[in-house]
Amino acid sequence: MVGPGSAVWDLARIRSGASVGAECVVGRGAFIDAGVEVGDRCNIQNEALVYAPARLGDGVFIGPAVVLSNDRFPRAVNPDGSLKSASDWDHVGVVIEEGASVGAAATVIGGVRIGAWALVAAGSVVTRDVPPHALVAGVPARRIGWVGRAGVPLEETSEGWSCPRTGERYVLGDEGLVLA
Repeated sequence: MVGPGSAVWDLARIRSGASVGAECVVGRGAFIDAGVEVGDRCNIQNEALVYAPARLGDGVFIGPAVVLSNDRFPRAVNPDGSLKSASDWDHVGVVIEEGASVGAAATVIGGVRIGAWALVAAGSVVTRDVPPHALVAGVPARRIGWVGRAGVPLEETSEGWSCPRTGERYVLGDEGLVLA
């Protein structure tokens, strides 16, 4: 199902059983697997691969050639040499919360949760959960800073952090940064 106002570019494949919300953009050659849930106003760029059972919150950005995987221990065959079937796999999905962004050619390993408004740098490999508002980069991805809802790095102040673009203020909570 594709929601109202959404645009799907040529050569994109949205499998039966996938759900794409309203006002989304699905880029050229993107793949959205059966069982994937995409929120409203998401942007999934060209050649991105989103495997089930991924869940994307509202306003999520998936950059070009991003891979959201679904198998932590992939194999083509079982130990006895027989070809694996769908029932032989333990599918674990990626969860990306509201407003988060994953940069071009990043890979997110199945079972990882990316917190709200977090930013994954291009080319990163995300192997563990990312807290809300974290800026992560590298292989494997590590937190190198914090970002606000505008997506720009936050500046540290004596009371926490502030966004140079919006002026919003943030403090560190149990799960990551939160609006003050």
